[in-house]
Amino acid sequence: MTTSRRHFLELVAGGAAGLALPNALRAQRMDVTWHDVREWGVEGKGWSDTKRYFDRLPGKAEGVVRTPVWDLSRHSSGMTVRFTTDAPAIYVRYTLLSDRLAMPIMPATGVSGLDLYATDDQGVERWAGVVSPTAQSIETELATGLRSGARRYTIYLPLYNGVESLEIGTDAGSVFEPIVPRAERPMLFYGTSIMHGASASRPGMAIPALLGRRLNRPTINLGFSGNGRMEPEVGALLAEIDPCVFAIDCLPNMQEAMVEERAAPLVRQLRQAHPGTPILLVEDRSFTNTRFFPASEKRHRTSREALGRAYRQLQDEGVDHLFYLQGEQLLGDDGEAATDGSHPSDLGMVRYADAYEPALRALLRQY
Repeated sequence: MTTSRRHFLELVAGGAAGLALPNALRAQRMDVTWHDVREWGVEGKGWSDTKRYFDRLPGKAEGVVRTPVWDLSRHSSGMTVRFTTDAPAIYVRYTLLSDRLAMPIMPATGVSGLDLYATDDQGVERWAGVVSPTAQSIETELATGLRSGARRYTIYLPLYNGVESLEIGTDAGSVFEPIVPRAERPMLFYGTSIMHGASASRPGMAIPALLGRRLNRPTINLGFSGNGRMEPEVGALLAEIDPCVFAIDCLPNMQEAMVEERAAPLVRQLRQAHPGTPILLVEDRSFTNTRFFPASEKRHRTSREALGRAYRQLQDEGVDHLFYLQGEQLLGDDGEAATDGSHPSDLGMVRYADAYEPALRALLRQY
């Protein structure tokens, strides 16, 4: 056997996640039992009547919301699958909707990968492995050589790609217990590319994923890259869900005039359907290089002022359970938390979650 051939086999056997497996190697996996996640369900879906199982909006939204919103809703961002197993290895095989596996500011692990978390002895969910796909259809190890014992696992689905099918494999004879999606009311996040997940390196590093783990709550991610614009057609769909909180974080895709036109009507739309559910309005983050560009500073200032006016107007109207989160510190103040000045890196995602967490904890305690 040549050195390069031996090295290739060692990579596959050692868990170089994302490599397409040759038929000979697949044949060695005949003792793996495969589990289709659709048999017990993914968490993070707001609707069951979706056109494809892993879509984020219901089928009836096609032709009602704008085409870009519909197309982005085919991404599986925010969805998770949970299970318990004592298997020493966890395998996955899945097929992606798109062959665009990565983006210029975001790696394949975040765009199209599967991200594995395991619960430790203290009940804390910790990162355990990730798939870096190199093909549209993947069969690979997600984690091998796991410490003995049964534990709970969570897999986060791709952020910027859709999923056609997903199965989890464990060694035959291992215990495997699916965990159905939690029934408690989720936190719902409606926003832009930032909420969608750009530019997290892994699905588990997106803002809703971070907050879901910290607050031990299910989440629904309705971030639409470049298209979080507080549209009434989207608002009508949001109103169909019954979350424990609505977090509205659309300002990165809006400027003053649009905020003036749409912010208050969106809140009224949600409040009419859900009189007691808290609504959190969130300002935009500052570009990390804003201090050098007066136009950026003006855009942040004017859009925030417009959102602030809408917030005060709604308060004057007697709209209850309405809250506000300022944006200046969402990425910190050192300019180091974005990939391109706009989209958070993993550091930026953590800082966003740090800003959101106390506000959400306070709301959840009250409501």
